[in-house]
Amino acid sequence: MNLSILYRGPLSSCNYACDYCPFAKHTETPDELAHDRACLEKFVDWMGSRTADSSGVLFTPWGEALVRKWYQSALATLTRMPNVTKGAIQTNLSCKLDWVEECDKTKLALWCTFHPSETTRDRFLAKCRELLERGVRFSVGVVGLKEHLSEIEALRRELPADVYLWVNAFKREPDYYSPEMVENLTRVDPLFPFNNQYHASRGESCRTGASVISVDGDGTVRRCHFIKEPIGNIYSPDFEECLRERPCTNDTCGCHIGYVHLDRLKLYEVFGSGVLERIPLGYR
Repeated sequence: MNLSILYRGPLSSCNYACDYCPFAKHTETPDELAHDRACLEKFVDWMGSRTADSSGVLFTPWGEALVRKWYQSALATLTRMPNVTKGAIQTNLSCKLDWVEECDKTKLALWCTFHPSETTRDRFLAKCRELLERGVRFSVGVVGLKEHLSEIEALRRELPADVYLWVNAFKREPDYYSPEMVENLTRVDPLFPFNNQYHASRGESCRTGASVISVDGDGTVRRCHFIKEPIGNIYSPDFEECLRERPCTNDTCGCHIGYVHLDRLKLYEVFGSGVLERIPLGYR
């Protein structure tokens, strides 16, 4: 079985304080962190038991996970498994990076977000250079806030041209961008127009629920992060029976990790093997 798994455990803490994020500077108790670790280790053990599969994993935590050693260890373990094709994670890149040497770096990928209110561009770029030196595949991105436009453009100039820089549109306010800003951000990220809209999705064919699933810390399977109805549990003996094609039940889809799987958008042709880490074909 070939699966792409988006894992989001109970972790909900972050070391950054972005004002648009509900998990900014949230802390957890030792018991809560221990629970998250136990859930993650159970998931990694389950992945190790699926020897006949060929699956990729993207960790999409609420908050920052790579400041926790158990996520670093999980990626090292997963990428060394023969049945795992990709181990990727969303991160603000604030952690040390020596742990990547424990991974199979041919399978490791990072989805790195720059937060101009929380770190300097120079500091973030230094981390990117270290990833390049260590031979780690990664994408870079930023939320497209108006006040950060100059930083976004500077980041694009200073990154190597073959490192993909994506921009997440700020869609909480209607008509947030002027036509000129859309043009500027599209020069930074040619795929920005895909993100700067809500795609009609109800009744549309989508890979989620069949070859792409969302899994939480208890093992509950959902089609994706944006459809709350459970369809199964990975720890059930008959888990595979829940996997089948289903039309989307939401009116729209506005997040990359959702709409990239809509068949009619044909974005798998754009991203190829880089769907999980958000790296289109033609980039490093």
